[in-house]
Amino acid sequence: MANDRPTGNLLRVVPEQPVGADEPIPAVLAEYTRDLVTAVDKTLAEFLGAEVETLSGIDAAMGTFAATARDCVLAGGKRVRPTFAYWGWRGAVGADEPVTPVLPALATLELLHTFALVHDDVMDASATRRGRPTAHVAVAAQHAAAGHHGDSGRFGEAVAVLIGDLCMVWADQLLARAALSPSRLIEVRRGYDRMRVETVAGQYLDVLGETDPASWSVDRALRVARYKTASYTVQRPLLFGASLAGIHHDAPLTAAYTRYGLSVGEAFQLRDDLLGVYGDPTTTGKPAGDDLRTGKPTALLMLARQLATPAQRRALDGAAAGTGTPEIGRLAEVVVDTGAVDRIERMIDERVTEALDALDAVAVDETARSALVGLATAATQRRA
Repeated sequence: MANDRPTGNLLRVVPEQPVGADEPIPAVLAEYTRDLVTAVDKTLAEFLGAEVETLSGIDAAMGTFAATARDCVLAGGKRVRPTFAYWGWRGAVGADEPVTPVLPALATLELLHTFALVHDDVMDASATRRGRPTAHVAVAAQHAAAGHHGDSGRFGEAVAVLIGDLCMVWADQLLARAALSPSRLIEVRRGYDRMRVETVAGQYLDVLGETDPASWSVDRALRVARYKTASYTVQRPLLFGASLAGIHHDAPLTAAYTRYGLSVGEAFQLRDDLLGVYGDPTTTGKPAGDDLRTGKPTALLMLARQLATPAQRRALDGAAAGTGTPEIGRLAEVVVDTGAVDRIERMIDERVTEALDALDAVAVDETARSALVGLATAATQRRA
């Protein structure tokens, strides 16, 4: 990172070819932010290496546990949250400010993300993540292979919960390493803490919805999307970046980031809803159709129920009630036939337009503006 500032590909924020719906987001994000992602990964690797070594001093088994947590953090991922935080910061400070002082704060968001993912996988009983076994599944397999006593599945879940907890603590430690004045760090922490609370709120509503999907609604599904995904994926990272730059909470840029972040974040989750049913598992890294199989009340399925004919609704309600083994392919066709997929696509487009309008309404560094325009499309028109 020459001159303490990402250069080269990071500043090439307008792709030579239009971003297509069939282009996977990792390639698009790499086009914009390769240098930033490399810097974030280096920051994480150095921090986590030292932490693993420290915990190894407690007991050899602790070293193994800490290494597993480290590997969860470093096992790929798009680094979406640090990317949005970086451009939120860069949009405020301009092109000349060195990024090194805030790199620990940007990397903090990836530790928070790992905490959420590992716990979410336990709650959803997910078998794979990013094409690999989830943390609780991998640890359970190791437990069984070693011939240890007790239930391997239960052990895997317990260890995964601890991995998530450790990542949350690590996030706090790494944030404290940002080269900020004490007063600014306090302001940054206020927004960071609110982001964490909203993430928990969204996750709780998501879990609650699965217990009584028949009483859920499209509005409530969108509320889950707003707090579970939009808040900590786009909106709060952008505001986190602005806070790192010293932007006050009532500044015009803060209002624009809030509007942009909610719109792109909701569109991001709506795309996830579609990918959860129609995505290619070899690209998404997760099985297709799980939401249909469980009747999870996503905005897509709530819209499908709302638009369905009586016969279509009986098929969808049968899946939600867990009666028999639903034919996932057939249910996916039913959802398309209701018109829900087309409606969700329109909702995504409307939100992207709203986000871009928000950027047009405020003064922001032009390089950051170009990046955020590209990222709005990349985050919502993706295959993984």
